[in-house]
Amino acid sequence: MALNDAERFEALEGILNEIQEMSDTHVLLVEGKKDVRAIHNLGLDMDIICVQRDGGPLRSAEMLSGVGKQGIILTDWDDRGNRLADDLAHHLSALCVKYDLDIRDRLRDICIKDIKDVESLDSLYRRLQNSNTV
Repeated sequence: MALNDAERFEALEGILNEIQEMSDTHVLLVEGKKDVRAIHNLGLDMDIICVQRDGGPLRSAEMLSGVGKQGIILTDWDDRGNRLADDLAHHLSALCVKYDLDIRDRLRDICIKDIKDVESLDSLYRRLQNSNTV
């Protein structure tokens, strides 16, 4: 069943709140610096590993392993992002680091009709917020 914009906004806001509540125990794993900017624009205050800047999936998984927190894989929902999510999951599993892919899947389901990447989350959030207050 397709959600209307008000329902999508509520679901998106709920997921963002859930991520923020996990900030003490989890680190976000995103693709690039534009994703980091979008996350900050959404008001999320937590540790972030930028996979492309920090040496790729293996090096990022090793960094997370050294921090002692769990990961939230939040790559884009295009082919490249799907492959990157799979690579991250593989490396994190090999290092016995717990991670969450469910949040990415739920965000994709809410956003895929409008956007395909994390860097656009903040603009979609604002658009849904504005259409919800009219």
